[in-house]
Amino acid sequence: MGSLEGKVAIVTGSTSGIGQASARALSAEGASVVVNSSSSVEAGEALAAELGNGAIYVQGDISDESQCKALVAAADEQFGRLDVLINNAGWTTRVDHADHEALTNEILFKTIEVNVYGTWWMSKAAMPALKETAGAIVNITSIAGLRPVGSSLAYGMAKAALNSLTEDLAKYCAPARVNAVAPGLVVTPWTADWDDMHAGLAAIAPAKRSAAPEDIAHAVMALVTSTYITGAILKVDGGTLLVM
Repeated sequence: MGSLEGKVAIVTGSTSGIGQASARALSAEGASVVVNSSSSVEAGEALAAELGNGAIYVQGDISDESQCKALVAAADEQFGRLDVLINNAGWTTRVDHADHEALTNEILFKTIEVNVYGTWWMSKAAMPALKETAGAIVNITSIAGLRPVGSSLAYGMAKAALNSLTEDLAKYCAPARVNAVAPGLVVTPWTADWDDMHAGLAAIAPAKRSAAPEDIAHAVMALVTSTYITGAILKVDGGTLLVM
């Protein structure tokens, strides 16, 4: 029997990358997973069927508050409880930090809407159920929220906000636990063509490589299963910030 047998988890943005790896890790420990994406319906349905344990797929765009509420309601309707929320869904695009003109309002607003508003709305909608089960939220943030690195200035702003949100929710939402994983650069479909960044990181980081999604999922699982960690921002960057 897995450590999460009988538990229910929502993983936003879980059809690829960190979200998919986290969904698989949760399912392997017995959790019933609500798989989610904003548009990759076929991939989401395929993953839910693969996972088993009663997993379901629910399409929903977390930058829309009503769809966040509907996603949590779907979990309650299907399973009658919620124990884990992994706020993984996010959005970014590369913009040179020094090129302020290139950071348009369109990019800024979308970055904040998906990463910050979406995480807040999901957490707000899920919190009553998570308090009942003394459950856990894990926010996927970034080392860009700790240091001026990453894909854009806007992305760093958003992830810094999520680190702050993590600590605030942890302080005031007990018995639910709220933590964050702050990855460095991860090899995902989103970053597949960022060859210069992956090569540069491999040249300087102690780990000599970018992270795999499974590296981040291991950290997610540690925070989900530990019942005495809350308010933590767990840096998982292969030592990147030690040399930057």
